[in-house]
Amino acid sequence: MKIQVLGSGCPTCKKLYELTQQAVKELGLKDEVEYITDVSKIIEMGVVSSPVLAVNGRPVMVGFLPDVEKIKSLIKEAQK
Repeated sequence: MKIQVLGSGCPTCKKLYELTQQAVKELGLKDEVEYITDVSKIIEMGVVSSPVLAVNGRPVMVGFLPDVEKIKSLIKEAQK
């Protein structure tokens, strides 16, 4: 599974990256979380606001900072 956090590098984006790493660890997954700050990659994904949580190349959350439990549920849902 490919898990990515895309953002400008702002504090909110960095926090989403940290929370996503925590969620992956709590779920017992071995997947790495990729942090992308390249604006062209964000645009390629078709989203216009950040931060973005993407699983397997598909945005599953855009524009806000959820808690760890929400991130875990988004990852689990994307695995199906």
